[in-house]
Amino acid sequence: MLFNSLEFPIFLVAALGVFAASPPQWRWSWLLAASYLFYGWGNPANLTYLGAVTGVIYVCGLAMGSTSAAIRRSAFVAGLLAVLGSLFVFKFYDFLAGELQAASGVSLPRLGLVAPAGYSFYAFMAASYLIDAWRGDLAPERRAGQLALYLAWFPKILAGPIERATSFLPQVRSAIAADPARTISALQLIGWGLFKKVVIADNLAPVVDNAFAIAAYASPLELLIAVYFFAFQIYCDFSGYADMAIGLSRLFGMDLMENFRRPYLSRGVSEFWSQRWHISLGRWFRDYLYIPLGGSRSGAARTYFNVMAVFIVSGLWHAGLGYGVGWTFLVWGAMNGVYQWAGLATSPVWAALSQKAPKLAKSPWLGGLRILLTFHLILLSWVFFRAVSIDQAVLVLQKIWNGLPDIPGILAHYPFTADHLTGAVLIVLLLGIEVLDERRSVAERLAAMPRPVRWASYYAVIFAIVILGRWQGAEFIYMQF
Repeated sequence: MLFNSLEFPIFLVAALGVFAASPPQWRWSWLLAASYLFYGWGNPANLTYLGAVTGVIYVCGLAMGSTSAAIRRSAFVAGLLAVLGSLFVFKFYDFLAGELQAASGVSLPRLGLVAPAGYSFYAFMAASYLIDAWRGDLAPERRAGQLALYLAWFPKILAGPIERATSFLPQVRSAIAADPARTISALQLIGWGLFKKVVIADNLAPVVDNAFAIAAYASPLELLIAVYFFAFQIYCDFSGYADMAIGLSRLFGMDLMENFRRPYLSRGVSEFWSQRWHISLGRWFRDYLYIPLGGSRSGAARTYFNVMAVFIVSGLWHAGLGYGVGWTFLVWGAMNGVYQWAGLATSPVWAALSQKAPKLAKSPWLGGLRILLTFHLILLSWVFFRAVSIDQAVLVLQKIWNGLPDIPGILAHYPFTADHLTGAVLIVLLLGIEVLDERRSVAERLAAMPRPVRWASYYAVIFAIVILGRWQGAEFIYMQF
Protein backbone atom coordinates (compact mmCIF):
# COMPACT_ATOMS: atom_id res chain seq x y z
CA MET A 1 0.00 0.00 0.00
CA LEU A 2 1.27 3.45 -0.89
CA PHE A 3 0.58 6.79 0.77
CA ASN A 4 -0.58 8.11 -2.63
CA SER A 5 -2.90 5.19 -3.35
CA LEU A 6 -6.69 5.46 -3.26
CA GLU A 7 -7.06 2.84 -0.54
CA PHE A 8 -4.65 4.52 1.89
CA PRO A 9 -7.08 7.23 3.18
CA ILE A 10 -9.58 4.48 4.03
CA PHE A 11 -6.86 2.52 5.84
CA LEU A 12 -5.72 5.61 7.73
CA VAL A 13 -9.19 6.60 8.92
CA ALA A 14 -9.85 3.03 10.11
CA ALA A 15 -6.45 2.85 11.83
CA LEU A 16 -7.04 6.14 13.64
CA GLY A 17 -10.55 5.14 14.66
CA VAL A 18 -9.56 1.81 16.21
CA PHE A 19 -6.50 3.45 17.79
CA ALA A 20 -8.64 6.08 19.51
CA ALA A 21 -11.10 3.45 20.76
CA SER A 22 -8.43 1.07 22.10
CA PRO A 23 -7.24 1.04 25.72
CA PRO A 24 -3.97 3.05 25.88
CA GLN A 25 -1.90 0.10 27.14
CA TRP A 26 -2.91 -2.03 24.13
CA ARG A 27 -2.71 0.56 21.36
CA TRP A 28 0.72 -0.63 20.32
CA SER A 29 -0.72 -4.07 19.48
CA TRP A 30 -3.30 -2.50 17.18
CA LEU A 31 -0.61 -0.41 15.53
CA LEU A 32 1.41 -3.58 14.93
CA ALA A 33 -1.58 -5.29 13.30
CA ALA A 34 -2.27 -2.22 11.17
CA SER A 35 1.39 -2.02 10.15
CA TYR A 36 1.46 -5.66 9.06
CA LEU A 37 -1.74 -5.12 7.07
CA PHE A 38 -0.20 -2.06 5.42
CA TYR A 39 3.06 -3.80 4.55
CA GLY A 40 1.47 -7.03 3.37
CA TRP A 41 -1.18 -5.30 1.27
CA GLY A 42 -0.84 -6.48 -2.33
CA ASN A 43 2.12 -8.76 -1.55
CA PRO A 44 1.70 -10.89 1.58
CA ALA A 45 5.09 -12.53 0.91
CA ASN A 46 6.68 -9.33 2.23
CA LEU A 47 5.53 -10.32 5.70
CA THR A 48 7.64 -13.49 5.56
CA TYR A 49 10.85 -11.50 5.22
CA LEU A 50 9.81 -8.94 7.82
CA GLY A 51 8.83 -11.67 10.27
CA ALA A 52 12.11 -13.51 9.69
CA VAL A 53 14.23 -10.43 10.38
CA THR A 54 12.16 -9.66 13.49
CA GLY A 55 12.55 -13.21 14.76
CA VAL A 56 16.30 -13.21 14.22
CA ILE A 57 16.98 -9.99 16.11
CA TYR A 58 14.52 -10.91 18.88
CA VAL A 59 16.18 -14.27 19.57
CA CYS A 60 19.70 -12.88 19.16
CA GLY A 61 18.83 -9.93 21.37
CA LEU A 62 17.63 -12.22 24.17
CA ALA A 63 20.77 -14.33 23.83
CA MET A 64 22.86 -11.17 24.12
CA GLY A 65 21.41 -10.74 27.59
CA SER A 66 23.28 -13.86 28.67
CA THR A 67 25.98 -13.69 31.33
CA SER A 68 28.26 -15.72 29.06
CA ALA A 69 30.54 -13.52 26.95
CA ALA A 70 30.86 -16.27 24.31
CA ILE A 71 27.08 -16.57 23.92
CA ARG A 72 26.69 -12.81 23.74
CA ARG A 73 29.38 -12.50 21.08
CA SER A 74 28.06 -15.43 19.05
CA ALA A 75 24.49 -14.09 19.12
CA PHE A 76 25.64 -10.62 18.07
CA VAL A 77 27.76 -11.88 15.17
CA ALA A 78 25.10 -14.35 14.03
CA GLY A 79 22.39 -11.71 14.08
CA LEU A 80 24.44 -9.18 12.11
CA LEU A 81 25.51 -11.78 9.56
CA ALA A 82 21.91 -12.92 9.08
CA VAL A 83 20.51 -9.41 8.66
CA LEU A 84 23.26 -7.74 6.64
CA GLY A 85 24.22 -10.94 4.82
CA SER A 86 20.67 -11.41 3.57
CA LEU A 87 20.64 -7.78 2.42
CA PHE A 88 23.85 -8.37 0.46
CA VAL A 89 22.49 -11.55 -1.13
CA PHE A 90 19.24 -9.84 -2.14
CA LYS A 91 21.04 -6.93 -3.71
CA PHE A 92 24.21 -8.33 -5.21
CA TYR A 93 24.40 -12.10 -5.57
CA ASP A 94 22.83 -12.39 -9.02
CA PHE A 95 24.60 -9.25 -10.22
CA LEU A 96 28.03 -10.45 -9.09
CA ALA A 97 27.37 -13.93 -10.50
CA GLY A 98 26.67 -12.35 -13.88
CA GLU A 99 29.79 -10.16 -13.68
CA LEU A 100 31.92 -13.19 -12.76
CA GLN A 101 30.56 -15.18 -15.68
CA ALA A 102 31.18 -12.31 -18.09
CA ALA A 103 34.75 -11.85 -16.83
CA SER A 104 35.87 -15.45 -16.38
CA GLY A 105 33.26 -17.74 -17.87
CA VAL A 106 32.57 -19.29 -14.46
CA SER A 107 28.85 -19.89 -14.14
CA LEU A 108 27.12 -19.76 -10.77
CA PRO A 109 23.45 -20.59 -10.23
CA ARG A 110 21.15 -17.57 -10.15
CA LEU A 111 18.80 -17.21 -7.20
CA GLY A 112 16.32 -14.83 -8.81
CA LEU A 113 15.65 -13.18 -5.46
CA VAL A 114 14.10 -9.74 -5.27
CA ALA A 115 14.36 -7.75 -2.06
CA PRO A 116 10.95 -6.80 -0.66
CA ALA A 117 10.07 -3.11 -0.57
CA GLY A 118 11.86 -1.22 2.17
CA TYR A 119 14.17 -4.13 3.08
CA SER A 120 17.27 -1.92 3.16
CA PHE A 121 15.59 0.37 5.67
CA TYR A 122 14.37 -2.17 8.18
CA ALA A 123 17.53 -4.28 7.81
CA PHE A 124 19.56 -1.26 8.91
CA MET A 125 17.13 -0.64 11.78
CA ALA A 126 17.53 -4.27 12.82
CA ALA A 127 21.32 -3.99 12.66
CA SER A 128 21.31 -0.81 14.77
CA TYR A 129 19.18 -2.58 17.40
CA LEU A 130 21.71 -5.39 17.67
CA ILE A 131 24.67 -3.01 17.82
CA ASP A 132 23.03 -0.81 20.46
CA ALA A 133 22.20 -3.90 22.54
CA TRP A 134 25.79 -5.14 22.17
CA ARG A 135 27.15 -1.77 23.30
CA GLY A 136 24.79 -1.66 26.25
CA ASP A 137 22.93 1.40 24.98
CA LEU A 138 19.65 -0.48 25.42
CA ALA A 139 18.44 -3.62 27.15
CA PRO A 140 17.29 -6.42 24.80
CA GLU A 141 13.54 -6.09 24.23
CA ARG A 142 11.64 -8.97 25.79
CA ARG A 143 8.24 -8.16 24.29
CA ALA A 144 8.47 -9.55 20.77
CA GLY A 145 5.43 -7.56 19.63
CA GLN A 146 6.92 -4.22 20.58
CA LEU A 147 10.18 -5.07 18.85
CA ALA A 148 8.16 -6.11 15.80
CA LEU A 149 6.41 -2.73 15.81
CA TYR A 150 9.80 -0.99 15.84
CA LEU A 151 10.63 -2.60 12.49
CA ALA A 152 7.13 -2.67 11.02
CA TRP A 153 5.74 0.77 11.95
CA PHE A 154 3.88 1.53 8.74
CA PRO A 155 4.73 5.21 8.18
CA LYS A 156 8.48 4.49 8.02
CA ILE A 157 8.81 0.90 6.80
CA LEU A 158 9.01 1.61 3.07
CA ALA A 159 11.52 4.47 3.04
CA GLY A 160 12.50 5.49 6.54
CA PRO A 161 13.60 7.48 8.43
CA ILE A 162 16.01 4.85 9.77
CA GLU A 163 14.79 5.19 13.32
CA ARG A 164 16.77 3.99 16.35
CA ALA A 165 15.32 1.56 18.84
CA THR A 166 16.69 3.75 21.63
CA SER A 167 14.23 6.50 20.69
CA PHE A 168 11.35 4.43 19.29
CA LEU A 169 10.88 1.66 21.88
CA PRO A 170 10.45 4.01 24.88
CA GLN A 171 7.53 5.60 23.04
CA VAL A 172 5.96 2.18 22.47
CA ARG A 173 6.39 1.16 26.11
CA SER A 174 4.49 4.21 27.31
CA ALA A 175 0.75 4.62 26.91
CA ILE A 176 0.66 5.88 23.33
CA ALA A 177 -1.79 8.75 22.92
CA ALA A 178 -2.42 11.29 20.19
CA ASP A 179 -1.76 14.92 21.02
CA PRO A 180 -4.56 17.12 19.62
CA ALA A 181 -2.31 20.18 19.88
CA ARG A 182 0.00 18.67 17.25
CA THR A 183 -2.71 17.60 14.82
CA ILE A 184 -2.38 20.76 12.74
CA SER A 185 1.37 20.36 12.34
CA ALA A 186 0.88 16.69 11.46
CA LEU A 187 -1.65 17.51 8.75
CA GLN A 188 0.60 20.27 7.42
CA LEU A 189 3.47 17.80 7.05
CA ILE A 190 1.26 15.20 5.39
CA GLY A 191 -0.19 17.75 2.96
CA TRP A 192 3.19 19.25 2.07
CA GLY A 193 4.75 15.82 1.66
CA LEU A 194 1.92 14.68 -0.60
CA PHE A 195 2.26 17.88 -2.63
CA LYS A 196 5.97 17.30 -3.11
CA LYS A 197 5.35 13.70 -4.24
CA VAL A 198 2.31 13.80 -6.52
CA VAL A 199 2.55 17.39 -7.74
CA ILE A 200 6.28 18.08 -8.02
CA ALA A 201 8.13 14.75 -8.22
CA ASP A 202 5.56 12.91 -10.34
CA ASN A 203 5.21 15.84 -12.76
CA LEU A 204 8.98 15.99 -13.23
CA ALA A 205 9.32 12.23 -13.70
CA PRO A 206 8.04 11.97 -17.34
CA VAL A 207 10.60 14.50 -18.62
CA VAL A 208 13.41 12.70 -16.77
CA ASP A 209 12.34 9.20 -17.81
CA ASN A 210 11.86 10.11 -21.46
CA ALA A 211 15.28 11.76 -21.77
CA PHE A 212 17.20 8.95 -20.07
CA ALA A 213 15.29 6.33 -22.06
CA ILE A 214 16.63 7.80 -25.32
CA ALA A 215 19.88 9.27 -24.04
CA ALA A 216 21.73 8.37 -27.24
CA TYR A 217 19.24 10.31 -29.35
CA ALA A 218 18.17 13.10 -26.99
CA SER A 219 19.48 16.60 -27.58
CA PRO A 220 21.99 18.13 -25.12
CA LEU A 221 19.37 20.62 -23.91
CA GLU A 222 16.82 17.85 -23.35
CA LEU A 223 19.36 15.92 -21.28
CA LEU A 224 20.39 19.02 -19.35
CA ILE A 225 16.78 19.74 -18.43
CA ALA A 226 16.32 16.11 -17.39
CA VAL A 227 19.38 16.22 -15.12
CA TYR A 228 18.13 19.34 -13.34
CA PHE A 229 14.61 17.94 -13.12
CA PHE A 230 15.91 14.67 -11.66
CA ALA A 231 17.67 16.49 -8.82
CA PHE A 232 14.33 17.91 -7.72
CA GLN A 233 12.35 14.78 -8.58
CA ILE A 234 14.39 12.56 -6.28
CA TYR A 235 14.44 15.20 -3.55
CA CYS A 236 10.68 15.79 -3.58
CA ASP A 237 9.92 12.08 -3.92
CA PHE A 238 12.10 11.07 -0.98
CA SER A 239 11.59 14.07 1.30
CA GLY A 240 7.87 14.00 0.49
CA TYR A 241 7.72 10.45 1.87
CA ALA A 242 9.68 11.51 4.96
CA ASP A 243 7.36 14.45 5.62
CA MET A 244 4.33 12.19 5.36
CA ALA A 245 5.93 9.53 7.57
CA ILE A 246 6.67 12.07 10.30
CA GLY A 247 3.23 13.65 10.00
CA LEU A 248 1.40 10.31 10.03
CA SER A 249 3.36 9.17 13.08
CA ARG A 250 2.49 12.42 14.83
CA LEU A 251 -1.23 11.72 14.33
CA PHE A 252 -0.76 8.63 16.50
CA GLY A 253 1.35 10.42 19.09
CA MET A 254 4.64 8.97 17.81
CA ASP A 255 7.75 10.97 16.93
CA LEU A 256 10.17 10.16 14.12
CA MET A 257 13.45 11.94 13.51
CA GLU A 258 13.83 14.65 10.89
CA ASN A 259 15.26 13.23 7.65
CA PHE A 260 15.63 16.29 5.38
CA ARG A 261 16.49 19.91 6.03
CA ARG A 262 16.43 21.91 2.76
CA PRO A 263 19.49 20.11 1.33
CA TYR A 264 19.91 22.18 -1.83
CA LEU A 265 20.70 25.21 0.31
CA SER A 266 23.86 23.53 1.64
CA ARG A 267 27.09 25.51 1.48
CA GLY A 268 29.27 22.44 1.22
CA VAL A 269 29.02 18.73 0.42
CA SER A 270 29.82 17.83 4.02
CA GLU A 271 26.90 19.96 5.19
CA PHE A 272 24.68 18.36 2.54
CA TRP A 273 25.34 14.82 3.72
CA SER A 274 25.77 15.29 7.46
CA GLN A 275 23.07 17.85 8.21
CA ARG A 276 20.52 18.07 5.43
CA TRP A 277 20.07 15.02 3.16
CA HIS A 278 18.85 11.62 4.44
CA ILE A 279 19.96 12.61 7.92
CA SER A 280 19.03 9.28 9.50
CA LEU A 281 21.26 7.32 7.10
CA GLY A 282 24.13 9.76 7.55
CA ARG A 283 23.95 9.37 11.32
CA TRP A 284 23.71 5.59 10.95
CA PHE A 285 26.95 5.50 8.97
CA ARG A 286 28.59 7.96 11.37
CA ASP A 287 27.71 5.99 14.50
CA TYR A 288 28.06 2.42 13.21
CA LEU A 289 30.80 2.67 10.58
CA TYR A 290 32.78 5.93 10.56
CA ILE A 291 33.40 6.23 14.32
CA PRO A 292 34.12 2.48 14.84
CA LEU A 293 36.67 2.70 12.00
CA GLY A 294 38.42 5.43 13.93
CA GLY A 295 36.68 8.52 12.62
CA SER A 296 39.08 11.43 12.53
CA ARG A 297 41.06 10.30 15.59
CA SER A 298 43.87 8.42 13.88
CA GLY A 299 45.52 10.93 11.59
CA ALA A 300 44.74 12.46 8.22
CA ALA A 301 45.38 9.37 6.08
CA ARG A 302 43.06 7.21 8.19
CA THR A 303 40.41 9.95 8.21
CA TYR A 304 40.44 10.11 4.41
CA PHE A 305 40.20 6.32 4.22
CA ASN A 306 37.29 6.23 6.67
CA VAL A 307 35.40 8.93 4.77
CA MET A 308 35.76 7.08 1.48
CA ALA A 309 34.78 3.78 3.11
CA VAL A 310 31.54 5.35 4.32
CA PHE A 311 30.61 6.62 0.87
CA ILE A 312 31.54 3.39 -0.89
CA VAL A 313 29.31 1.48 1.52
CA SER A 314 26.61 4.13 1.02
CA GLY A 315 26.85 3.50 -2.70
CA LEU A 316 26.39 -0.22 -2.11
CA TRP A 317 23.40 0.42 0.15
CA HIS A 318 21.74 2.56 -2.51
CA ALA A 319 22.16 -0.03 -5.26
CA GLY A 320 18.80 -1.61 -5.82
CA LEU A 321 15.78 -2.06 -7.98
CA GLY A 322 15.13 1.63 -8.54
CA TYR A 323 17.63 2.04 -11.37
CA GLY A 324 19.15 -1.42 -11.42
CA VAL A 325 22.10 -2.89 -9.56
CA GLY A 326 25.33 -1.81 -11.20
CA TRP A 327 28.66 -0.08 -10.86
CA THR A 328 27.05 3.34 -11.20
CA PHE A 329 26.25 3.43 -7.49
CA LEU A 330 29.87 2.79 -6.57
CA VAL A 331 30.92 5.65 -8.84
CA TRP A 332 28.26 7.84 -7.25
CA GLY A 333 29.51 6.96 -3.77
CA ALA A 334 33.16 7.46 -4.73
CA MET A 335 32.41 10.86 -6.28
CA ASN A 336 30.83 12.06 -3.06
CA GLY A 337 33.76 10.63 -1.13
CA VAL A 338 36.15 12.67 -3.30
CA TYR A 339 33.99 15.74 -2.69
CA GLN A 340 34.39 15.14 1.03
CA TRP A 341 38.15 14.81 0.60
CA ALA A 342 38.20 18.18 -1.14
CA GLY A 343 36.20 19.64 1.73
CA LEU A 344 38.63 18.28 4.30
CA ALA A 345 41.62 19.58 2.33
CA THR A 346 40.19 23.09 1.98
CA SER A 347 38.74 23.43 5.48
CA PRO A 348 41.86 25.25 6.78
CA VAL A 349 41.39 27.82 4.01
CA TRP A 350 37.81 28.53 5.09
CA ALA A 351 38.89 28.69 8.74
CA ALA A 352 41.60 31.21 7.89
CA LEU A 353 39.17 33.25 5.80
CA SER A 354 36.69 33.37 8.67
CA GLN A 355 39.40 34.72 10.98
CA LYS A 356 41.07 37.21 8.65
CA ALA A 357 38.08 38.38 6.61
CA PRO A 358 34.91 37.58 8.60
CA LYS A 359 32.74 39.97 6.55
CA LEU A 360 33.75 38.25 3.31
CA ALA A 361 33.27 34.81 4.83
CA LYS A 362 29.72 35.75 5.88
CA SER A 363 28.92 37.57 2.65
CA PRO A 364 25.60 36.47 1.14
CA TRP A 365 27.24 36.62 -2.30
CA LEU A 366 29.94 34.16 -1.30
CA GLY A 367 27.32 32.05 0.45
CA GLY A 368 25.24 32.01 -2.71
CA LEU A 369 28.24 30.94 -4.81
CA ARG A 370 28.98 28.12 -2.37
CA ILE A 371 25.37 26.94 -2.55
CA LEU A 372 25.48 26.94 -6.35
CA LEU A 373 28.78 25.06 -6.43
CA THR A 374 27.59 22.47 -3.92
CA PHE A 375 24.33 21.96 -5.79
CA HIS A 376 26.12 21.40 -9.10
CA LEU A 377 28.60 18.97 -7.59
CA ILE A 378 25.69 16.95 -6.22
CA LEU A 379 23.91 17.34 -9.57
CA LEU A 380 26.89 15.82 -11.36
CA SER A 381 26.83 12.77 -9.09
CA TRP A 382 23.06 12.37 -9.55
CA VAL A 383 23.70 11.55 -13.22
CA PHE A 384 25.45 8.34 -12.16
CA PHE A 385 22.72 7.63 -9.64
CA ARG A 386 20.00 7.88 -12.30
CA ALA A 387 21.78 6.29 -15.26
CA VAL A 388 21.35 2.56 -15.86
CA SER A 389 25.05 2.12 -16.63
CA ILE A 390 28.35 3.96 -16.42
CA ASP A 391 28.38 4.17 -20.22
CA GLN A 392 25.01 5.92 -20.22
CA ALA A 393 26.09 8.36 -17.50
CA VAL A 394 29.26 9.24 -19.41
CA LEU A 395 27.25 9.63 -22.62
CA VAL A 396 24.80 12.02 -20.94
CA LEU A 397 27.61 14.14 -19.50
CA GLN A 398 29.57 14.17 -22.77
CA LYS A 399 26.56 15.24 -24.79
CA ILE A 400 25.72 18.02 -22.35
CA TRP A 401 29.33 19.24 -22.19
CA ASN A 402 29.82 19.21 -25.96
CA GLY A 403 26.48 20.95 -26.50
CA LEU A 404 26.90 23.71 -23.90
CA PRO A 405 28.16 26.36 -26.39
CA ASP A 406 25.06 25.88 -28.55
CA ILE A 407 22.44 25.81 -25.78
CA PRO A 408 21.97 29.62 -25.44
CA GLY A 409 21.07 29.85 -29.13
CA ILE A 410 18.77 26.82 -28.97
CA LEU A 411 16.77 28.08 -25.99
CA ALA A 412 14.88 30.71 -27.98
CA HIS A 413 13.60 28.15 -30.49
CA TYR A 414 13.32 25.00 -28.37
CA PRO A 415 9.83 23.40 -28.45
CA PHE A 416 9.15 23.48 -24.73
CA THR A 417 6.13 21.43 -23.68
CA ALA A 418 3.62 21.93 -20.90
CA ASP A 419 5.58 19.37 -18.84
CA HIS A 420 8.73 21.51 -19.14
CA LEU A 421 6.96 24.72 -18.14
CA THR A 422 5.02 23.09 -15.31
CA GLY A 423 8.18 21.50 -13.94
CA ALA A 424 10.12 24.76 -14.05
CA VAL A 425 7.37 26.68 -12.24
CA LEU A 426 7.11 23.99 -9.56
CA ILE A 427 10.89 24.01 -8.97
CA VAL A 428 10.92 27.81 -8.60
CA LEU A 429 7.97 27.58 -6.19
CA LEU A 430 9.72 24.91 -4.14
CA LEU A 431 12.96 26.88 -3.93
CA GLY A 432 11.09 30.03 -2.92
CA ILE A 433 9.33 28.21 -0.09
CA GLU A 434 12.56 26.59 1.09
CA VAL A 435 14.44 29.91 1.13
CA LEU A 436 11.65 31.35 3.29
CA ASP A 437 11.68 28.26 5.50
CA GLU A 438 15.44 28.53 5.96
CA ARG A 439 15.03 31.96 7.53
CA ARG A 440 11.88 31.25 9.50
CA SER A 441 9.72 28.13 9.61
CA VAL A 442 6.85 28.22 7.13
CA ALA A 443 4.67 26.68 9.86
CA GLU A 444 5.45 29.66 12.10
CA ARG A 445 4.72 32.05 9.26
CA LEU A 446 1.36 30.38 8.64
CA ALA A 447 0.49 30.48 12.34
CA ALA A 448 1.14 34.23 12.38
CA MET A 449 -1.06 34.91 9.36
CA PRO A 450 -4.71 35.99 9.59
CA ARG A 451 -7.05 33.03 9.52
CA PRO A 452 -8.46 33.76 6.02
CA VAL A 453 -4.94 33.91 4.54
CA ARG A 454 -3.89 30.75 6.38
CA TRP A 455 -6.89 28.76 5.20
CA ALA A 456 -6.52 30.13 1.69
CA SER A 457 -2.99 28.67 1.69
CA TYR A 458 -4.28 25.29 2.84
CA TYR A 459 -6.99 25.24 0.17
CA ALA A 460 -4.45 26.24 -2.49
CA VAL A 461 -2.28 23.23 -1.62
CA ILE A 462 -5.30 20.91 -1.56
CA PHE A 463 -6.51 22.29 -4.90
CA ALA A 464 -3.04 21.80 -6.44
CA ILE A 465 -2.83 18.23 -5.13
CA VAL A 466 -6.24 17.35 -6.60
CA ILE A 467 -5.86 19.16 -9.92
CA LEU A 468 -2.14 18.93 -10.67
CA GLY A 469 -1.29 15.72 -8.85
CA ARG A 470 -0.54 12.59 -10.85
CA TRP A 471 -2.56 9.82 -9.25
CA GLN A 472 -1.32 6.74 -11.08
CA GLY A 473 -0.02 5.29 -7.81
CA ALA A 474 3.63 5.82 -8.75
CA GLU A 475 5.94 4.16 -6.23
CA PHE A 476 8.31 6.19 -4.12
CA ILE A 477 11.81 5.92 -5.57
CA TYR A 478 13.58 5.02 -2.35
CA MET A 479 11.22 2.22 -1.33
CA GLN A 480 12.74 0.27 -4.23
CA PHE A 481 16.21 0.45 -2.73
